[in-house]
Amino acid sequence: MKVNGPPSETSPTPDPPVTPGSHPAPAGHPPAVSTAALSQLAQAHQALAEAAVLGPPHERYVAAHRAALHTAAAVLAVRGRPETSERARRRIRSAWDILREIAPELAEWSAYFASGASRRALAEAGVHGAVSGAHADELLRTAQEFRLLVERTLTIDSGLPHQRRQARPGRGSPARGRRPSASGGRQ
Repeated sequence: MKVNGPPSETSPTPDPPVTPGSHPAPAGHPPAVSTAALSQLAQAHQALAEAAVLGPPHERYVAAHRAALHTAAAVLAVRGRPETSERARRRIRSAWDILREIAPELAEWSAYFASGASRRALAEAGVHGAVSGAHADELLRTAQEFRLLVERTLTIDSGLPHQRRQARPGRGSPARGRRPSASGGRQ
């Protein structure tokens, strides 16, 4: 499955939003995308735009990884549910671990981005050579695909209108055979 495109950037915020822990929409009606999810997607879009114009590879890498985290946070805002036990609430877990649990169809994306967290930390710390231009470009492309997939999924799930876009030649091709496909599986 190819990602056909993001929702319209001018789509209105649905009213009323569904927030984590709120009741789902009545049967036959898709749930609305929460304001928090839309905010996270907007922040992801902004981080991707920033990454696209940054020069140094370590800065592009950090901005692209941050965009992926915002995208994951959008899914968590829609599907997340509070931990029920005190012990579970005290446990520190990454967004990628939680995403894998609540959205199993995104498990490979989660694993991919989780594997880049240590490289992001090195890049943020300014470690010379931690990130090459090729790594930064690959992560930027993958974060863009992830955002488009999540936007499309949340748009379809929410019933919001979305625009279809022709897939560009070469989009979705594997980078070193590691990137997840638009449908969630490995390419």
